[in-house]
Amino acid sequence: MKLPDPIRAVAFFDGQNLFHCAKKAFGYKFPSYDPKLLAETVCAAKGWVCSGVRFYTGVPDAGDNAFWNHFWVAKGAQMGRDGVHVYTRPLRYRNKTVKLPDGSDFSFLDGDEKGIDVRIALDVIRLAHEDTYDVALLFCRDQDLSEVAEELRAISKATNRWIKMASAYPYSPAHKVRGIDKTDWVQIDRATYDSCQDARDYRPKKTT
Repeated sequence: MKLPDPIRAVAFFDGQNLFHCAKKAFGYKFPSYDPKLLAETVCAAKGWVCSGVRFYTGVPDAGDNAFWNHFWVAKGAQMGRDGVHVYTRPLRYRNKTVKLPDGSDFSFLDGDEKGIDVRIALDVIRLAHEDTYDVALLFCRDQDLSEVAEELRAISKATNRWIKMASAYPYSPAHKVRGIDKTDWVQIDRATYDSCQDARDYRPKKTT
């Protein structure tokens, strides 16, 4: 199967998944990354042409969490102006209970981001059929998406096209994790991640 030249990549960001990975790997407290810059940097390092960036995230209602509602609405608007395709869904908060080591129960509110992985999967497959990319570059570690890689292999075989799926994620020696199964893994080190920060701060300003 002939290798395409140039190799076109479309980046698919699971905004919440990437944030939590970066938090565990590097200690970041909020999603300060610039998706477009990060996608272009990773693609350049692999010799791919970044031909599109798509961003997916749940957004809580202002009544449930005013801080994160403000953050994601503002950041999403700026990403849209930068040419990023932004897809959002309501982030619903539900009471969850876990069992603590001492046997007691602990209840808390947890954000439930339903439908994001399904939307990513549908778009990855649809754009593959439309011959929009050669590489689906997912900034995500969600193993539910491993079946999409199998589907891309079937599309590649049926159309006689070179197609692959890659999983990019923050990685540090202290936080050794895996990418999505059945994909190429692209580990993002601290220096690369640090160099792709958004200069803007979308957190609501404190009022006195």
